[in-house]
Amino acid sequence: MASPLYTTENVSVGYDGQAVIENLSLRLDADDRIALIGANGNGKSTLIKLLAGRLQPMAGKIGKSGKLRVGYFAQHQADELDLAATPLIAMTRKRRRDTETKVRAMLGRFGFGAEKAETKIGDLSGGEKARLLFALMSVETPHILLLDEPTNHLDVNSRQALVQAVNAFEGAVIIVSHDPHLIALTADRFWLVAGGAVTPFDGDMDDYRALLAGNGGNGAKAAGRVAAKDKKERRREAAEQRQAVAHLKRELASAEAKVEKLEARREDLTGAIICPSLYRDRGGGAKLIVLRKQLGQVEKDLRAAEDRWAKAQKNWDAAQT
Repeated sequence: MASPLYTTENVSVGYDGQAVIENLSLRLDADDRIALIGANGNGKSTLIKLLAGRLQPMAGKIGKSGKLRVGYFAQHQADELDLAATPLIAMTRKRRRDTETKVRAMLGRFGFGAEKAETKIGDLSGGEKARLLFALMSVETPHILLLDEPTNHLDVNSRQALVQAVNAFEGAVIIVSHDPHLIALTADRFWLVAGGAVTPFDGDMDDYRALLAGNGGNGAKAAGRVAAKDKKERRREAAEQRQAVAHLKRELASAEAKVEKLEARREDLTGAIICPSLYRDRGGGAKLIVLRKQLGQVEKDLRAAEDRWAKAQKNWDAAQT
């Protein structure tokens, strides 16, 4: 989708007629990796909810494509999960047209093996529920990811998996997090949310801490400050790294689609072969020979497609480590 993905012009947003953020004018492009910084209560989550469409503007104008898909992740969404269902059921509800094999493969990328995929969601840990939420959000292939405190309740391995998933994502990302490790590894720009406004922040987390401590007008440090051109270079390198694994993602998606198509064809042929009317038809014998020949070829093609899929999955997993 062409940039900009999302724009606002003089937008005010808040609750019960009271604006939390005013005169908001911003632009979000497809390669943006932005962390929202600012004290609690200043409107970071409010901004996330506006971008997610969960809050409507009180004033101003929003520009976005009607085809824009936004993925929204927040810990409180765990309360919205069907605790009696399993991850397999929850993912199947999202992907009703996909085969069980493909659904299980999707869950497997987020650490849900055969056993965990069939465990009741109510019996999952907080970290496992968070990973499930991220998995359910990711399969919708959003253009923008909005992450509101995504690492709460996550163990070390789950946090690392989240970092890998975010860095492999090809769209825009906006993060609210108290986890400096997550921000350092995934964001290359900062927006400061303070005083009812959202402004670009030319610095890193150390600069922001210095700002809070009163050490400089915009958090600038006397030494060791990263120059603007260096930050642009870092952003470019991050974009190149995402592009480097993009072809692996496309190969995996293509392999999955091929397997799904062949599985559907095999099911159709099998259904035709066992259909009683085939054996009542005078020319059924000849048709049966043709159907069996077609089925044999499809099964051969399917084995090759599954091998290609397994190789693509292995290459993708290796790129994430």
